[in-house]
Amino acid sequence: MVKYLSLSCIVIVLDQITKYYANQELHLHQAVQVMPGFNLTLMYNTGAAFSFLSEASGWQRWFFIGVATLISIAIIIWMHGLPANKRWLLTALALVLGGAIGNVCDRVLLGHVVDFIEVYYQNSYWPTFNIADSAITVGAVMLLIDAFFSNEKKIDN
Repeated sequence: MVKYLSLSCIVIVLDQITKYYANQELHLHQAVQVMPGFNLTLMYNTGAAFSFLSEASGWQRWFFIGVATLISIAIIIWMHGLPANKRWLLTALALVLGGAIGNVCDRVLLGHVVDFIEVYYQNSYWPTFNIADSAITVGAVMLLIDAFFSNEKKIDN
């Protein structure tokens, strides 16, 4: 399990380093084009995915910290109970865990999540995100793949 928790730590460190540099080098809401379809744009998100609850009065900060903390604890317990040969599932959980903790660090220290990766096509923009969000997304997709395509025999009741 140590190597999977190490993966989570790598995600957290990469996430925090890139957010630090985004805060240092970018100006809030000013896009820096890297290539067509890809900008670096500093944004602060007090809400959750897609800025859900970002307009709330501030209670959402502690709510999201609590939810992410409970999910992180559940993931660690889940990982601890898995056999070592479940590498795909352990990797998926490690990515989700690292991303969740990366964003919790922002909420605790800053009161918001730092987003800076902006992807778009013509005038259609995907919500700005960060390394933690990317790890959560990749981990969630891996969890779905595991759920639907696992070779384990299902027991019908």
